[in-house]
Amino acid sequence: MDKKNEKGEARGKGGTKPDKPEAFLQVERVPNFNLLPKNVKRRVYALKRLQLQSGNIEAKFYEEVHELERKYAGLYQPILDKRREIVTGAVEPTDEECEWHSDKEEDELADDLQKKAALEEKQADSASAVDPKGIPDFWLTIFKHVDMLGEMLQEHDEPILKHLQDVTVKFSEPGQPMSFTLEFHFEPNSYFSNTVLTKVYKMKSEPDAADPFSFEGPEIVDCEGCKIDWHKGKDVTVKIVKKKQKHKGRGTIRTVSKEIPQDSFFNFFNPVKASPDGMDEDLDFTLATDFEIGHFFRERVIPRAVLYFTGEALEDDESFEEEDLEEGEEEDLDEEGEEEEEGDFDPTKDPPPAECKQQ
Repeated sequence: MDKKNEKGEARGKGGTKPDKPEAFLQVERVPNFNLLPKNVKRRVYALKRLQLQSGNIEAKFYEEVHELERKYAGLYQPILDKRREIVTGAVEPTDEECEWHSDKEEDELADDLQKKAALEEKQADSASAVDPKGIPDFWLTIFKHVDMLGEMLQEHDEPILKHLQDVTVKFSEPGQPMSFTLEFHFEPNSYFSNTVLTKVYKMKSEPDAADPFSFEGPEIVDCEGCKIDWHKGKDVTVKIVKKKQKHKGRGTIRTVSKEIPQDSFFNFFNPVKASPDGMDEDLDFTLATDFEIGHFFRERVIPRAVLYFTGEALEDDESFEEEDLEEGEEEDLDEEGEEEEEGDFDPTKDPPPAECKQQ
């Protein structure tokens, strides 16, 4: 499911909506609605009730889409398991599995460059005394390639993420509230004892009783992280600050240590919680960003990991952005062109009279 094009994508909304009792019957936003004949207004209300019924059916549709996602997740799983085995070095792919023919690569490289590249590759192989296991730093490289994730990444996170073996998504079971869980699988390391770190995104697929016409499909409404069992002195989400304190009476000085929060990717597992009383703009933005990242992992990074590793998926994402930008630029140019046409004149002809200029 493409994040950019699929109508049914999960949307994250931070904050709370204002109380709008019987909002589905209110039509004050329509200019001069009250001037319509009473019978016409009654029919509009009838149409709005039909629209409400349509929204409820749409909600059921998305629930079934979620069930399909859960079903097909089982079909994808053997492929994703094999990917993990190759990345971690648990399995060495066969020569047949490694065959890959790229016309694009051959077209871009001339024969002499191909020979040079082959020679350099051979020299690199011979210079390397140790054959690396699997694909080193596979997920760390992906994190660095993706701007959204790279912004969360700190230098002290990188040694830990070298131990990340896989990122997977699990959907809620039938009969359970709609949700999906991101699972980050780590090999044993010296930083924490967890083998899996999880982030649960809770979703809703039903019209809001206070504002039913705002429904556009499933939305993420909350998320829950997990407790990281850090080894002593290894918690990168905090840093130790030492301060000197002077005793007022005796004048002696002592040094005290205090933990203060610091930026880290692993704060991702301790998310901001939505408040029923509402939040300020910064917290609301943080929560919405968290939802967006969760959705991006689920829809893009996990199913297309190798393409983010090679950078090919980044080219696709950039092409979407460039296309949107070009469309916006064309609109601006059109508007400017219209303005120029209105004020267009031929400098070889007589200038317009003064009274025209004043007009």
